[in-house]
Amino acid sequence: MRASNHLIGLLNFLTFLLSAVILGGGIWLSSRANNTDCLKFLQWPLIVIGAAIMVVSLAGFAGACYRNTFLMWLYLFAMFFIIAALVGFIIFAYAVTDKGSGRPVMNKGYLEYYLRDYSGWLKDRVVDDDYWANIRSCLRDSKVCSRMGRSFNGVPESFEMLSMRKLSPIQSGCCKPPTDCGFVYVNETLWNIEGGTVGLGTDTDCPRWSNDQQQLCYQCDSCKAGVLDSLKKSWRKVSVINIVVLILLVIFYVIGCAAFRNNKRIDNDEPYGEARMTKAQPSRIQL
Repeated sequence: MRASNHLIGLLNFLTFLLSAVILGGGIWLSSRANNTDCLKFLQWPLIVIGAAIMVVSLAGFAGACYRNTFLMWLYLFAMFFIIAALVGFIIFAYAVTDKGSGRPVMNKGYLEYYLRDYSGWLKDRVVDDDYWANIRSCLRDSKVCSRMGRSFNGVPESFEMLSMRKLSPIQSGCCKPPTDCGFVYVNETLWNIEGGTVGLGTDTDCPRWSNDQQQLCYQCDSCKAGVLDSLKKSWRKVSVINIVVLILLVIFYVIGCAAFRNNKRIDNDEPYGEARMTKAQPSRIQL
């Protein structure tokens, strides 16, 4: 009987470690929100869930080790809702990042991104004027475009070398004009507009491009699409880890239910392996 409680105590300790993994995912999203993705509300549900699992697992650990029925009941009750919240978060993460991806460009190593390829709640959030103003300011402050420049032996990168690079979604969408514009390359973030096809092309982002290093293509739809794709990749990476953690949590929860029943049996002084009711002995008939 004690062995089962020691087992659930060990499993709750492992659950505590798993909560650190979820918290780590939330902190990683937070760091990307400050430096790369620039959308600063997505990480908080994950951080809250990770912290809740950490607290509840400690209660389950204490309940199992000290055979405290109340703590075990509290652990099972709270963990049920935490698991449900984690399931909801995973479904939500996949639902809002379901559509949209970069398109390959002929003879280019990078992809280009089009806002019309994306839809749903996350797109509406990103394109909102107030949110985009904050995202644009964050992108500018992160200097993601200024870090894009490369040189070899003091010689700036050529157009052919840039074309073969695997640019990030934000670098491709925000730091350079769309390829369809046909601008003449000077360096990674400086292009000769006079040699382009502005007014002739169908890409509405062409006139939005600016060689002002504080503007670039931050007002372009391609930049918004690049942010959406970057968010999609970040969320998908975290969601894969969350699915593994969820499976383990469900297994631990089932074992916790068994330990809870074991504690109740001990509290009721029920012998292990014996039924509660005993068959009544037939009364003898007295003559």
